[in-house]
Amino acid sequence: MKSTVPTRSSLIVHFTFHVQFNFAGNPAIYFQKTSHHSRKDQTMAGSTLGIIYRITTWGESHGAGLGVVVDGCPAGLPLTENDIQLYLDRRKPGQSRITTPRKEADAVEILSGIFEGKTTGTPISLLIRNTSQRSRDYSEIAACYRPGHADYTFDQKYGFRDYRGGGRSSGRETIGRVAAGAIAAKVLSEFGIRLQAYTKSIGPISIDPAAFDPAAIRETPTSMPDRDASARAEKYLADCMNNYDSAGGVIECVIDGVPAGLGDPVFEKLDANLAKAVMSVGAVKAVEIGDGIEVSTRNGSFNNDPFHMENGKIVKASNHAGGILGGISDGSQIVLRAHIKPTPSIFSPQDTVNRQNEDVRISIKGRHDPVIVPRAVVVVECMAAITLLDALLVNAGAKMDHLKTIYKN
Repeated sequence: MKSTVPTRSSLIVHFTFHVQFNFAGNPAIYFQKTSHHSRKDQTMAGSTLGIIYRITTWGESHGAGLGVVVDGCPAGLPLTENDIQLYLDRRKPGQSRITTPRKEADAVEILSGIFEGKTTGTPISLLIRNTSQRSRDYSEIAACYRPGHADYTFDQKYGFRDYRGGGRSSGRETIGRVAAGAIAAKVLSEFGIRLQAYTKSIGPISIDPAAFDPAAIRETPTSMPDRDASARAEKYLADCMNNYDSAGGVIECVIDGVPAGLGDPVFEKLDANLAKAVMSVGAVKAVEIGDGIEVSTRNGSFNNDPFHMENGKIVKASNHAGGILGGISDGSQIVLRAHIKPTPSIFSPQDTVNRQNEDVRISIKGRHDPVIVPRAVVVVECMAAITLLDALLVNAGAKMDHLKTIYKN
């Protein structure tokens, strides 16, 4: 019999230098010590994102509830449940024919971190209870691996899986991200930074930039800023549903008011962190910044954005880079796009394999979105907000001038 001897793990301690300030203008410099045991076979949960503005999401689609713990939010920010609810309502299910019919209030409860209507600088804990689970819809496929889902890979990693809607890999996990992003967006608005995401395309239907109507983003079921394109997309989705199929699409997010200088030049590039944050959303398969993949076919003479002076400021004549150069924001509009795959839960029969390694054919039941894109618009927007706020807070200690401004005698 082969015996296994536990290997010795080495303790790694990290010291991180942070500058944090509140809305009353009172700064604080502190060292954060983190430690973990390094082993070749160590696994990490991966439910936490951020350096200073840190979020940890928790919960499952068919559990008692979901939520998020937000750490690093400056003290003194006026914040109510309604500030967060406005964002959660944008991703809430059951609001149109092209979303899942699952009905959830998605009402947020603030459990900590708020006193007399303002943030205290301590962790903010948010809870959203599940009220409309139907786990029986998944009982027939409990032992099967749904094509396009994380069922097989979860089983390979953990040795078991929560088959009720996918557990942590369910799109419902993003509710905690949106709640944390709503707080981040409110902080960013204090600095004049504004984010707007919308549906750029669904299947073969794309918006016409000449018909761009910001009001239509919240008024059309597709979240398209082009009402004619939205109507055509709705018809296309109806055809998909009649054929027991689904569709993908593209979400675009534009960010205005970002100052130059956010991000770092190597491993903490702003565009890299935005891409990671958005790619961590389950249905996203590609992320573009600026002109994205089109730059690979261009010449430098076209792709470079010329600088010039305008009203005493350095500006660019074009924005092919999408507002980021060398991993650092350049002060112009940041543009990113997320490519969303078709909903994998379709009602057509599909070939797969079960846990007994047998070939089987399954038909998925339950309540599923024929297209993920409209409800994912606010998710992409919030992941961008979380990333930008973290970069803003990290950047506070980048220059001695910054520190001298904060810590005046």
